[in-house]
Amino acid sequence: MANGARDGRPTMVSLARDLGVSRQTISNVLNNPDIVNERTRARVLAAIEETGYRPSAIGRALRTQRSMTIGLRLYPAIDGINGAIMDRFTHSLTESAQLHGYRLTLLSAADAPTEVKSLEALHHVSAIDAAVLTDTFLDDPRPAALGARGLPFVAFGRPWGDPDAPHAWVDVDGRAGTLAATTYLRERGHTRIGFLGVDATGVSADRREGWAAGMAGSGVAGRDLQVLLAHDFARDGAEAAAVLRDRGATALVCASDSLALGAVGVFRNESADIPVIGFDDTPVASAVGISSVAQPVEAAAEQIIGILLGLLAGGPPRRVLLEPTLVLRNLEQFAS
Repeated sequence: MANGARDGRPTMVSLARDLGVSRQTISNVLNNPDIVNERTRARVLAAIEETGYRPSAIGRALRTQRSMTIGLRLYPAIDGINGAIMDRFTHSLTESAQLHGYRLTLLSAADAPTEVKSLEALHHVSAIDAAVLTDTFLDDPRPAALGARGLPFVAFGRPWGDPDAPHAWVDVDGRAGTLAATTYLRERGHTRIGFLGVDATGVSADRREGWAAGMAGSGVAGRDLQVLLAHDFARDGAEAAAVLRDRGATALVCASDSLALGAVGVFRNESADIPVIGFDDTPVASAVGISSVAQPVEAAAEQIIGILLGLLAGGPPRRVLLEPTLVLRNLEQFAS
């Protein structure tokens, strides 16, 4: 593909000429991809990848009166396991943003009100055009606060407790993930399948509902086979797994890989034939050989950037629920 600039770098003009499309089409693919048909969008993105074309940040900022920057709060890692998902998400969000000429501004905040104030301050001085919220929780005040301040944003996580909230969000269907895990174990002959979760709200509740749906018709009362913990650490998972084993559980579905790691440690030490399935498919789960539910965080990041670009172009907020994938490891020997 030919280059158009004298220094050898491709330009929007040369890219449009080589593809036989208008410069506006290139601009729409980068800034408002939802209005471009899928085949054309794929051709343009492939050409951008092949040529290494990158729009001029200064030129775009002058034309659009935007900073071409998205704000994102960083959370501290808790135990080196749970943070792996957000590391992948942040990396993918950065890549997706860069593809469209945007970059991330990272910030830290002690709590939700401080996060809102920091994002508002950056937006007020035109240091960011939009924001991404993560780690949504029950009665989360941030979406309403940012909406009232006119700051475009997309949440990675549903509005727990407020399904009719008007803002844009992308999330992973945790219920579908644990339902798939429980169904798999049921098909292997298990009826007394335990569940380890962290609390009774938000993400953990969503995952618990999938387990409960999978247990329907098993003839087993589920109350005695679930433990909801205050903390998401491997040692808590180990203690709770021992409790469920004593209650007669023959298999476990966990709301995180941290809990699954603790459970597997207990059972392997005792040579107990109790299969365990975690959630998040972290590198730790892969290394140790624990089955888990994989979140499509790369797809989530791509969706979020696409929705943000649509919002900045005046489009409506969209909500996307993505399907996770069950990843099986070392379960062939387990049958009730």
